Amino acid sequence: MKIIGNHAWILAPGLFCLLFSSCKEKKNEQQVINPEVNIVAAGQRDIPVFSEYTGQTLGESDIEIRARVDGWITGIHYKEGDVVRKGQLLYTIDDLPIRSRIDAAAAQVGRAKTLMSKAKADLDRVKPLADMNALSKRDLDAAVASYEAAREEVNISEAALHTANIELSYTRITAPVSGIIGISKVQIGDYVGKVPGVGEPLNTISSTGSMRVRFPVAEDEMLKFFKARQTGGQAMLANKDLPVNLVLSDGTLYPVAGRLDLANRQVDPETGSILIQAVFENKLGLLRPGQYVKVRFKTNEYKGAIVVPQQAVNQMQSIYQVYLVNDSNKVVPTVVKAGARVGSNWIITEGLKDGDKVAIVGNAVVNPKVPIKPIQMKWNYDSTITN
Repeated sequence: MKIIGNHAWILAPGLFCLLFSSCKEKKNEQQVINPEVNIVAAGQRDIPVFSEYTGQTLGESDIEIRARVDGWITGIHYKEGDVVRKGQLLYTIDDLPIRSRIDAAAAQVGRAKTLMSKAKADLDRVKPLADMNALSKRDLDAAVASYEAAREEVNISEAALHTANIELSYTRITAPVSGIIGISKVQIGDYVGKVPGVGEPLNTISSTGSMRVRFPVAEDEMLKFFKARQTGGQAMLANKDLPVNLVLSDGTLYPVAGRLDLANRQVDPETGSILIQAVFENKLGLLRPGQYVKVRFKTNEYKGAIVVPQQAVNQMQSIYQVYLVNDSNKVVPTVVKAGARVGSNWIITEGLKDGDKVAIVGNAVVNPKVPIKPIQMKWNYDSTITN
């Protein structure tokens, strides 16, 4: 009995160890947790590609107001920054010197007409006598020449009077078009001149019913655009059916779509780009000349592209990887080939198919051997690509 008792005492620790080991394994099994992981389904869609360029707005017509005669500004007859109408008086220039020239020209016309009348009377007396051979042919020719010279002198003096009257009309500068006028570059009392290309214009009027937007496009991008459209360059750039969107400086989209209007005749040799113009209606008056905006229009399209959120793709240098979720809810690291970015999403060209479940793992550590608890995540799908 003592021996048995001793053996019983010896077996007790072994039994305790066996029971403790079993409890530890059960405890480890209870610690295995299925982590919750967001998943999305890869989608297949047609993705349009949009090109975006920085441009500047111009009025439908931007007309510089310049003086056409020399003189002092005697009046400004508009409110700066206001809308003016075609024909509205803008500036007046001192007209006293020109009125003096008009008076002198008018007097010269009267003198020339008097001399012409005398020459005509002399001719009328000489001609009958010459016909009767009472005077020589030479006397007749001299009388005819005097009359012709007097008549031409009348024409010259009348032309000078007409020119002076035209210059008098130039002392009243009116608006050539309707539109918004800017801040005047001159004030009352300033001297202005008519020499072309000298000095600043008096002001500028912009017609803003429609607005032009000009933007440069690099030569290589232009060639890609033409090839993608499979059409001629100028014909495509002037395609009125191609909608053009405008992004304002605050990031908002201009509410009215425009159209491509024209392309410059040549590529700028200094910048290697060609200047393109688009036209936008401006009935709301949101656009003013000189604004910097972004022009966006469709240049290509990916057919049947597979798209996933960018956070579903892990990039390690040139290797792109996603975590597929199989039927056992286990994640399977999979190398894919990524294409263009689509807003906050990515096009996958190889390695995924439509409907594949992709885990959004991020920086979390997920054991591929442990099933996850998938949670379907909603994601915003941006259907455009902007180059």
